[in-house]
Amino acid sequence: MARRTAEPPGPPSLSEAGAPAPAGEARHYHGHRERLRTRFADHGAEALADYELLELTLFRAIPRRDVKPLAKALIHRFGSFAEVLSADPARLAEVEGISAGVVADLKLIEAAGRRLARGAIVERPLLSAWSALLEYLRATMAFSGREEFRLLFLDRRNHLIADEVQGRGTVDHTPVYPREVARRALELSATAIILAHNHPSGDPTPSNADIRMTREIVSVLGPLGIVVHDHVILGRDGHASLKGLKLI
Repeated sequence: MARRTAEPPGPPSLSEAGAPAPAGEARHYHGHRERLRTRFADHGAEALADYELLELTLFRAIPRRDVKPLAKALIHRFGSFAEVLSADPARLAEVEGISAGVVADLKLIEAAGRRLARGAIVERPLLSAWSALLEYLRATMAFSGREEFRLLFLDRRNHLIADEVQGRGTVDHTPVYPREVARRALELSATAIILAHNHPSGDPTPSNADIRMTREIVSVLGPLGIVVHDHVILGRDGHASLKGLKLI
C-alpha cells in the first residue's frame, strides 16, 4: 500500500492550537481519532506523517480537543517527531496548549525510546551489534540542543561496562580532558572505549578540533593498553565514524 503523503505542517496560530474545540466539532475530531488509530493499528507508524504520530501521542493527555493544530504547531517549531520528544521541557512549555502533563507524557515517551534502544546493546558484544549501537546513540544524542560527550567503556569481550556522559557543553563545544577519560577507564578496568558526541547543528562532519581531541585520547590510552574502537559523531543528518573515515 502506498504511503500516505504528509500534509505540510504549516504554522497554525497559537490560539488555534490552544483553544478547546467548539461543541459542534466534537463528532469531527472523535471520528478523526478513530480513523488515525485504525490506520496505525493496520499499517503501523510508517503509514503516518510525523504530525499524525504526534497526534496519537497527544490523544490521552488532551482527550477533549482536536489536537491536530497543536501537533502541527509542535512539528513546525521543532522540526520532526523525534525533535519534539527531545526538546527541552522549558521550550515545549512555551507552546500554547502544552501543559505540564503533556510535557511529562512526551518526556516519558522519549525515555521509553531510549531505554528500548539501550536494551538492544546490553549484554551483547558492541562491535557485532554496531547498527543497534548507532540506533541507541541516535535516540540518545542526535537531537539534543547542546553538545554532550559520551563514553562507552567495554571489557575484553567488548561488552558494555558503563555508559557515561563525560561532559555537556554549549551548542558547539564540549570540553574533554583525555587524562580524565583515562582515569575513568582505569577505574572501571575497561580494555576499550567508544567515544560519541553530537553536533546540534545537525551536520555530523568531524571538525579539526574533534579529530585532534580524538587523537589525543588515543595517544593517552594507548600506553595503558586501552583501545579506542571509534569516535562516532551524531547529528540530525546522520552520523560520522572517525574510524570509518580513517581519521584514527
